[in-house]
Amino acid sequence: MKVHAIIVAAGKGTRVSGSTPKQFRTLGQRQVFEWSLNVLHTHPEVDTICLVMPSSEAATHIADREKLIITAGGHTRSQSVRNGLESLDAQEDDIVLIHDAARPGLAPALISALISSLETADAAAPALPVTDALKRRSDAGLENVDRHELFRIQTPQAFRFGQISAALSNTTDDFVDDLAAIESLGAKVALIDGDRTLDKITYEKDFDIMTQLLDVGSSPVRVGTGFDVHGFEPGDHVTICGTKIPHDQALAGHSDADVGWHALTDAIFGALALGDLGDHFPPSDPKWKDADSGIFLSHALSLAANAGWQLDSCDITIICEAPKVKPHRQAMREATATLAQLPLDRISIKATTTEGLGFTGRKEGIAAQAIATLCRKPA
Repeated sequence: MKVHAIIVAAGKGTRVSGSTPKQFRTLGQRQVFEWSLNVLHTHPEVDTICLVMPSSEAATHIADREKLIITAGGHTRSQSVRNGLESLDAQEDDIVLIHDAARPGLAPALISALISSLETADAAAPALPVTDALKRRSDAGLENVDRHELFRIQTPQAFRFGQISAALSNTTDDFVDDLAAIESLGAKVALIDGDRTLDKITYEKDFDIMTQLLDVGSSPVRVGTGFDVHGFEPGDHVTICGTKIPHDQALAGHSDADVGWHALTDAIFGALALGDLGDHFPPSDPKWKDADSGIFLSHALSLAANAGWQLDSCDITIICEAPKVKPHRQAMREATATLAQLPLDRISIKATTTEGLGFTGRKEGIAAQAIATLCRKPA
C-alpha cells in the first residue's frame, strides 16, 4: 500500500486583493502552496504528490523532486481533484490525501494521524468544534442553533483511492468538500483533532492572521557553521557521513570519528546557539566511546524540532588528500538525507584538498566544514 497526496492549487482566489491567486502569494518568504508541498515531500510515509495547478506549466519554477508530479486543474474544484486522481499511479487500496493549497499550516503529525485513521475508517479529516454561538436568520428574527454537534472540517482529507475515485467519477457535481462525495455512499468517516494553523486563507486579512499563527513574521531562517578535525590512526577504514570507506588508516576519536557528521552537528548547534558537540557529548564521558555519530546528529535535529526549527538544507565539504571521497559521495548524501528525513536535493557533499599543504596535505588526518540552514518548523 502506498500513500499519495493531491494539493489543489488551481483556484482563482478572487476574495483576496491583487491579481495573484492566494495560493501563489508569499507567506514567510515562500509561496503559500509551498508550505504544504514541503511538509508532504519530507514526510516518510508519503510516496507521491500531485500538485494541481491552473496549468501544467504554472509550476516550472519548482525544483525537480522525486515524489512530485504536476497536472492542470479543471473549471471546478471537484474537477481539479478528478484530474489529480487520474494523474496518480495508484491501486484501489492506496491512501490518498487531498489538501487545499490555501491551508499552509500542515504538520507531519497530522499527516500520520490521518493515515492511521484509515485502519478503522473509510475516510478521515481534521475537524475543529464550533465554539462561537450560532444564530440562523429567519422571517421571525434570529433563531439559536445548537453548536454542540457541529464541526469545522479542514484538509487534508484522507480516502482510499478506489472509493474516492469512484465517488467523484459518478457525477459532475462540484462538492463542498471531498468528504461530501462519499458520505452518500455510507462511508465511515473519522474526525481527528484539527488545528487553527490549518484554517484556510480566504480573505486579505487572513494573511496577517496566518503570519502570526505560523510565526513567520521574523527570523525565517537560521544559519550555522561547523568545523571538525580528526587525525589518522592504524585501521582499515574511515567513516564519513555515515558511510564506511576502505582506507589503510582509520580516524582517531572517542566516538566513530565521523568528521562529516560532526561538522554538520556542530553547524546545527551553531544555528540554534546551543554550543558545540563537546558541550552535548563530552569526549571524557565513556558513554560515547565508539558511539555512532548518527546519535549526535539525531540529537541536534531533535533539539531543533523542540525549538520550532527543522533542517532545510546543508552543505558539507570534506578536506583530505586520501581516501578519495567522490566514489562514495552519493552514498554519503543518501545516508545523511535518510537520517535527516530530507530530499536528496537538500544535501550537498563535496570534497577538496589543500594542494599538499598543512596537516591534511601531509595526510595526517581529515577535516570537514559544514553549513546548516534551518527553517521554521510548520506548527
